[in-house]
Amino acid sequence: MSDRPGPDRPTVLFVCVHNAGRSQMAAGFLQALGEDRIDVRSAGSKPGSQINPTAVEAMREVGIDISGEQPKKLTDDAVLASDVVITMGCGDECPYFPGKRYEDWVLDDPAGQGLDAVRPIRDEIKSRVEALIASLEPASA
Repeated sequence: MSDRPGPDRPTVLFVCVHNAGRSQMAAGFLQALGEDRIDVRSAGSKPGSQINPTAVEAMREVGIDISGEQPKKLTDDAVLASDVVITMGCGDECPYFPGKRYEDWVLDDPAGQGLDAVRPIRDEIKSRVEALIASLEPASA
């Protein structure tokens, strides 16, 4: 049974505090790996002024460019428009609406960390995004 009517694509919202690292990397992976089958959004409860340059570099290493993204403020409307809300450390500041699918991904914050520390975070996000995509796609007949 699907959460969405008809041919509409599911919408996934990634939320972290600054919308500068984890949520941006997750959105980048979902856009790349979801191949336009899933609508992707990201936001932060207290958005930063720019994307974490180390996160940008870590994603560039795997062929995904997130350098053009900007941190966005989390709004109730963004949550309401999403089928799945993935939180990453925003805690009680993330709005909750009944009927939405929520997942909390416990991941280290890449803020202030070097590339060697951010690579494992990036790789963990990729594996979680791959599992998320599998959970959103209908089972093969």
